[in-house]
This record gives sequence, C-alpha cells and structure tokens, in this order.
Amino acid sequence: MKRIYTLAFALIAAMGIQAQVTIDNLLNVPFPTALTSSPDGKRIAWVFNDQGVRNIYIADAPEFPPRKITNYNQDDGQEISSVRFTHDNSRIIFIRGGAPNSAGELPNPIAVQPNVERAIWIMNTDGSNLKKLATGFYPKLSPDGKSIAYLNAGQVWLVKTDSAGKGKKLFHSRGSQNNMRWSPDGGRLAFVSSRNDHAFVGVYEFSSSTIQFLDPSVDRDGNPVWSPDGKQIAFTRTSNVRNRLPFMPEREGHPWSIRMTDVSTGKTKEVWAASAGRGSVLHSGIPVVDNLLWWMGDRLIFPWERDGWQHLYSVSVNGGEALLLTPGDGEVESVTVARDGKSLLYITNIGDIDRRHIYKVSPTGGKPQQLSVGDGIEYNPVETSSGLVCLRTDATTAAWPHAISANGQSKMIAVDLFPKTFPKKDLVTPQPIMVTATDGMKIPAQLFLPKGAKAGDKRPAVIFFHGGSRRQMVLGFHYSAYYHNAYALNQYLASQGYVVLSVNYRSGIGYGLEFREAIDYGATGASEYRDVEGAGLYLAQRNDVDPKKIGLWGGSYGGYLTALGLARASDLFSCGVDIHGVHDWNVVIRNFVPSYQSEKNQAFARMAFESSPLHFIKGWRSPVLLIHGDDDRNVPFSETVSLAESLREQGVYFEQLIFPDEVHGFLLHKNWVDAYKASADFFKRMFERK
Repeated sequence: MKRIYTLAFALIAAMGIQAQVTIDNLLNVPFPTALTSSPDGKRIAWVFNDQGVRNIYIADAPEFPPRKITNYNQDDGQEISSVRFTHDNSRIIFIRGGAPNSAGELPNPIAVQPNVERAIWIMNTDGSNLKKLATGFYPKLSPDGKSIAYLNAGQVWLVKTDSAGKGKKLFHSRGSQNNMRWSPDGGRLAFVSSRNDHAFVGVYEFSSSTIQFLDPSVDRDGNPVWSPDGKQIAFTRTSNVRNRLPFMPEREGHPWSIRMTDVSTGKTKEVWAASAGRGSVLHSGIPVVDNLLWWMGDRLIFPWERDGWQHLYSVSVNGGEALLLTPGDGEVESVTVARDGKSLLYITNIGDIDRRHIYKVSPTGGKPQQLSVGDGIEYNPVETSSGLVCLRTDATTAAWPHAISANGQSKMIAVDLFPKTFPKKDLVTPQPIMVTATDGMKIPAQLFLPKGAKAGDKRPAVIFFHGGSRRQMVLGFHYSAYYHNAYALNQYLASQGYVVLSVNYRSGIGYGLEFREAIDYGATGASEYRDVEGAGLYLAQRNDVDPKKIGLWGGSYGGYLTALGLARASDLFSCGVDIHGVHDWNVVIRNFVPSYQSEKNQAFARMAFESSPLHFIKGWRSPVLLIHGDDDRNVPFSETVSLAESLREQGVYFEQLIFPDEVHGFLLHKNWVDAYKASADFFKRMFERK
C-alpha cells in the first residue's frame, strides 16, 4: 500500500520475525469497499481503508495490477463511497465525507478546521484533474454521461460533469426526496418523495420543468424502475402502519404490492400483490440492491418472503403468478442484472448458512448456478472482460479483492499490498455450533477454541453479541467493516487463551423470517436475553471453561445484550465490555422516531423499559468497561451517561473510554485500536482478580 511496506517486509524477513497475533496486526490490513467495474469491463476500482487512510485504487484486466489514484494521507474519518466509472470509462466519480447528524453536523472526529464537507468529486482514471463537482450525495449519472442528479438538503440537484462546482437545484418538492432513477432517454427523472406517513413516486420532465406524481395515495410508494423503452414505471406500494415503532416483531401485515404506471397517460394497474401471512410485509432491513428490477422488457424481479426466507421472484409485467428463482433454506442478500442482460447475479447463504457465495440464475427460472465455491465468504461481485471479480474473506484471511475462475475458485489480486505481518497461520477456524436458550430455542453460534489447549484446562471465556440486531456473524472475517473488526478481536482473544463464543441470537438475519421477527424481541420483551443466559450456561458447563470467568462484550445491540446480561445475571457473568449499548429503549426509540412520546404510549413504554438494562440495574454487580463516541447518531451518548450515573449510585465498578466527536461505527482507525486494546486489557485484569 505504501512504499515503506516493502522495506518493512524485507526487514521483517531479514530479522526472522514471525507475524504475531496482535490487535495492530489484525486491524492494520487495508479494508476494501465499493468494488466496481468500468462499463467496458476492462478495469475495476475500489476503496482501501488503510489504517484510516482512505484511497481509491484502479486495476486493469486481466492481471489487475493495482495503482492508487487518490492521495489522501491522514486518518481523518472522511469516508469515500459511491465510486463509479463514467460511461466512457475515462473518469471516476465518488463521494468524500459522511452524513450529518440531527443537528446538521458532518462527521469530523479529528476536528478538521474550519470544517469538513460531504461532496461529489470527479477525476481521470490516471489520477489527474481531480475536481469537486458539488456538495451533496447519492449521485446518479445521466444516460448521456453529461449530467449528475444528486441529493442535497432533501432536494434533487443537477450538475454538469464538465462544470465543477456549479450545481443547481433541479426542482423543489415537499418532503424529502430520494431514490432517483433516470429514464433511458435521459428526458425524465423518477424519484421518491417521502412525506412522513406516506410517500409518492414522482417524475420530473426536463422539457417542461414539471412534476407528475404517479397514482398518489395514502400509502408508501417506492423503488421506482423504468421499463427499457421508458414508457412505464413500476414501483412498490406498502401501507402505512399507525404508531409503528422499531425494535418490535412484524411477521405479517397489510400485503404489499407492485404497481405499474403508463407515464404518458397516468393510467396505473396493480401487477402483483403479496398474499396474506408470511411475506405480506416488504422487508427492507436486508440490503438488497434495488428492491425492484425490470428485466428484458417483460419481467419484474423482486424479493419476497413467501416461504419464510427472502428469495428472488419474477413476475410478468402483465401480471400472473410469481415465479420462485432461488429455492432453498437461506436468504438472498443482494442482486444485480448480469452484464449480458440475460441473467441475475446474487449473494446468498443458501446451502451454506453461515457464509455467503455468488450465484447466477435466469429471471425465467431454471437451476441456479453457483459461481464461487469453497470455505470463503464472497460478496460485492462485478463482471469484467476477464471474468468475475469480488471481495472475499475466510476464517483466517481478511477481506480482499479476488478474481473468480471458471471453476469457482478464487485468487487474490493486488497480493503485494497485503501486509506480511498479518498472522494468518496463527488464527483459528471457528466451529459452528448450536446452543440452547433457556426457553429451549436452538440458537446458532460460533466457537473459537484457543490453540494449544490441554485436557483439564479451565480457561476464561468471552461471549460476543453482534449489533443490529439485523446482522449475522459469518464463519470468517465479516464483509462489514464494523464486524470485520469485531471478528478480529474475537480471534485475538482466542489467541490469548480464551474460549470465545460468538452468538447469532434471535432477531438477527440469515435464518429466516420467524427467527428475525422473533416473538417478544427487543423493546417488546427482550426475548434475546434467553439466548444470552443460555450461552452463559453452555460455557459454564464446558470442561475447558472456568465458570467464574465468563465475560460479555458487544457493540450497539450487542452492547445492549451485554448490559442486559450483566444487570440480570451478574452471578453468571463476571465482567463485560459495553460499546455504545442501548440501556433504555424509550430513549433510543425516540432517536429513530422523534415523534415517539412515552407518556402517550404508556403500556408500550412500560414494556420497553422493562426490556431495558436500566430496569434491572439493582442486580448489576459485575465490573464493566463503557466505550462510546459522543457524536453517535444511532445510540445517543446519553445512554452511557445515564448508565454511568446509575452504576455510580450503586457502587458498581466501571471504567470508561470516551471518543470526542466520534460516531457510532468509529471512523478513526486509531479509535478502533484503542477500544480493542482497552477491551482486551480490561478482560485480562478482571479475570486475574477472580
């Protein structure tokens, strides 16, 4: 990545130094994101976050030798996203900077002066002629490649790709605009206008500077997609649910539907509607790329949970029965149309429930073809003139760009940039197991057993809970940066001799609708606590675990379960690390639904508080490390302030690590390192006291 690496590697080899399992060595691998390919398939681009320094890399087929085309050089917390090539393959468009908080403040964890911005940039693929196009985000390149529609302050703006810094508001519409889609001829722009309890699909016409709303109703319309000839738009319709609050199960509701409008006449018809029961609610928590695709002129592609799993279906634009495309127990997580226009590429855990692989299928049906094989996790596929390229991890290898051969095997590209200090040979492969919750439910988990363990050893143990809760830990380094880091810490703790258990508790994804929409989960009863307690009892009964030395750790929702376990079962759990955890659901729900007023929802508010760690604070005796950034946009910083106050009142020992101006998913690499070193040190000291 940096030229100094070459000298460092040579020095390490000359001195005979072996890669060691340290937090630095595990976290210092550049993390790849935003993999994309050029329209002609001859080139790829991606972002490497190298110890907080984010830059764009480009590589040419067929060998893909990498070259860095941006020159940012500081761990400053400024993300790079939305990377894409222009239609003529000659330039790169990207966004630099993060989203504002509720006060309109952009992420600025190192207090850059006078300030930072979130802006759209363009540059040549050789790294020259870098220009700021506009302040904004969500860039959508026009079909002729001459303009970019983008969002700023809830409205749609337009900038010419050759007129840097001269963006202008395209039109004004009430509410907050999003989800823009250009018509094939570039003469119109579809968009979604969200208006609190309802949403319209609109079409802006450039020639007349007018807006047309398609089949407006009291419902929430979204996911507009143009027909190939630009004459029609299909979109999804879901009904509003009065007083619908987050962190509560939703197994069924008023069925959602797909509608289609003739743009010239405004005539609309219902093409398809979900049946009542399972799948009647359009689930948007799983990251599907476009919830609606229009294929080859006559079929619509969409996700549906009809059988309790999120699968892909297709239906004729003339209506009729929906055709299941991806059968099997497992979930489809993302989908795109292949370059040939004849098939779909998708990521799924079907057939390998705790991993991800790439498949291909025809929208008209037939047997899906698995394109990547083995014990890895493959995701973010792009097609090139030399075949498929993706991002990939496995149990002992961090995320990295790979080329996929015709037989499904993967080969690392840009291999010379991978740090030689990464301790692959000393890492362990976690074992998939099932633990029994205290209500008898079987819960998937992953067990990390330290190397060199001897019969009769009684080791400390640590249980990890992911956040979300709409997440799933996989059998390897995770494809999300946040959980990629968490997996690294679990590996480090195992290297220190701990037995580590990573729990995929109920209300997470990957195991079907009913597991995700668990009865009484979250603010409606905290049924996940039964998984927490069951995991603790499982470890306490193992012959290789010291039952007096079982700790908990997790961030966000995982911090919530850590705090809940310490508050309700301090006899079972001796200590914990609570990273930006939820401690009172009534406060956190208001962060997501500002109109929520607990005094007007007294029955629900009472249940929400009784599902919160603060309700059980009198039982909390175990020491805890609290870690939080004070610009957190997901879990208010006040959650840790309030918990610390309550712990002080009871005389419970706690330590704290606070990051000024840091957000929920830490933007600074040094903060990840500091947080994890502090966590490991805390466990070590607390277990030594036992």
